[in-house]
Amino acid sequence: MRMPSMLLAMPLFLASCASPPPAASGASVPMAAASPAVTSSDGASAAQAPVAASSTPAAPPAPPGPVGCGALGCLLFDSPEQAFAHVLATSPKVLAIGESHAQQGSEGIPSATKRFTETFLPMLAGKASDLIVELWTADPRCNQKKVAKVQEEQKAVTQSQAQENQNEFVTLGHEAKRLGISPDVLRPSCAEYDTILRAGPNGIAQMLEMIARLTAEKVKELLGLKSYVGKLVVAYGGAMHNDLAPAPGRESWSFGPDLQAHTGGKYVELDIIVREFIRDTDSWKALPWHAHFNRDAHPDKTVLFNPAPGSFVLIFPRST
Repeated sequence: MRMPSMLLAMPLFLASCASPPPAASGASVPMAAASPAVTSSDGASAAQAPVAASSTPAAPPAPPGPVGCGALGCLLFDSPEQAFAHVLATSPKVLAIGESHAQQGSEGIPSATKRFTETFLPMLAGKASDLIVELWTADPRCNQKKVAKVQEEQKAVTQSQAQENQNEFVTLGHEAKRLGISPDVLRPSCAEYDTILRAGPNGIAQMLEMIARLTAEKVKELLGLKSYVGKLVVAYGGAMHNDLAPAPGRESWSFGPDLQAHTGGKYVELDIIVREFIRDTDSWKALPWHAHFNRDAHPDKTVLFNPAPGSFVLIFPRST
């Protein structure tokens, strides 16, 4: 149901007229006067001009609230900013953003990373202390041949993604720093690279597990700093590692349950989805909100699902 617009009416205050001077001794006071009188500087009596009523201009009407759109707490917002503000109003200590990575062939459509950087990141200025980005930085002391082998294995996951993805993650970090939010990346140890290589065909699974573990460790480290003092810690990466309810067999790939427990329930999972990227494939259909979303309905609205406490899915309006 649409919330009614509210117009804040300011009360009107009328200025009081000045009191007439006291009557001279022995003079009679008239029962009524046409108008109160004041004494001018030369002693002459003059009629006082009425004081005009004053008022404070009424505040502009509040923006309309969200409109319900069905199951899973579905809400429609006029803008992505309004939907994001709705999520921030839950006051999390940790906000874990998961995105659907842009794929090759989608270069003409602004990615989730670009939209987050330009639209949502400025809203976190002054609220967030750190932004942990899902990028790796290799320790220069590690065996560079092993590092190169791991990077080669990564291509099995990233080869179908848009070439600009990594650059946009780097831009996200730079913009965060400009806004006063400290950017952080993941720093695997040399032993982590050895573990991935020893896993052989399970190397990708080891990478995913490592990403979740290193992110959780970094978040806990930041929350333990005295400088945190109530600031928000944001983690940004793929829409898998932030899951509060990971799919069976993928529990170790997500830091959601661990950080939810660590923060006493002050953890929020937010997936941000580009409408044009949604497909009818099995992997998309497995998402709980997919069956309740019609990409052709309300194309100019931002859709926000709330499938479970602390879990949100934000779908951007159609690109223009």
